[in-house]
Amino acid sequence: MRALQIAATGMSAQQMKVEVISNNLANMSTTGYNARRAEFADLHYQQFTRPGTINASNGTVVPTGVQLGLGVRPAAVTINVSQGSLSATGGDLDLAIEGLGYLEVTLPSGLSAYTRDGALKRSADGLVVTSDGHQVAPGITIPTDARTVSVNAAGEVYAYFSDRVQPELLGQFTLAGFVNEKGLEAIGSNLFLETSASGPATIAAPGENGAGTLRQGFLEDSSVDAVREITDLIEAQRGYELNAKVITAADQMLSATTQVR
Repeated sequence: MRALQIAATGMSAQQMKVEVISNNLANMSTTGYNARRAEFADLHYQQFTRPGTINASNGTVVPTGVQLGLGVRPAAVTINVSQGSLSATGGDLDLAIEGLGYLEVTLPSGLSAYTRDGALKRSADGLVVTSDGHQVAPGITIPTDARTVSVNAAGEVYAYFSDRVQPELLGQFTLAGFVNEKGLEAIGSNLFLETSASGPATIAAPGENGAGTLRQGFLEDSSVDAVREITDLIEAQRGYELNAKVITAADQMLSATTQVR
């Protein structure tokens, strides 16, 4: 009874879809989070009669054949790279990226990671870091006596001092772009790693070579659409229930077979 195994793959697929939806809803308030979508593909087919074969009885060609599918499998969990809405925070180190690009950060291992979470902080040494303490490239240090900090759309960081009229340029943030953003490897904490699927990072100043611009005092909200996620959740739940009913029906058919006398 192939229906048992086929329905089991369907239940597994719908369970995976619910898990993806659950992760999206859990990250509704995560800064810079992009919603994920589960994608599926059908499994291979058993060819009982191949299309185009010749009917031996009269020599005609079989137009469709008999092909029995064996279920469904997960194909991908893709990222929706659409821009999230911007929320005003007023923080001098809160940066939202308008357009394409990722901030580059340096992990303790020395590897580069990438994020759209612009909720930056200042370390005890004045270094600009992420909420987890990772240094943000290119490594900008804010003097302790700086009164305020200003970041323009091009990523240039200026410090203002009480005893000076002109601000001091401390450095310039850069943005990393990728040919295939969906190929980045998510490692948690709003961080991504470069992979062979994403292609190498292309570093550019904000506003140049297709990179987005920075907006100080704003943060990018999650791109999760709660209404759509709930709709997909209901759909996945119904699909799970239908596959469970198929298993129940197949079990009843097997029971009827064993009772035949």
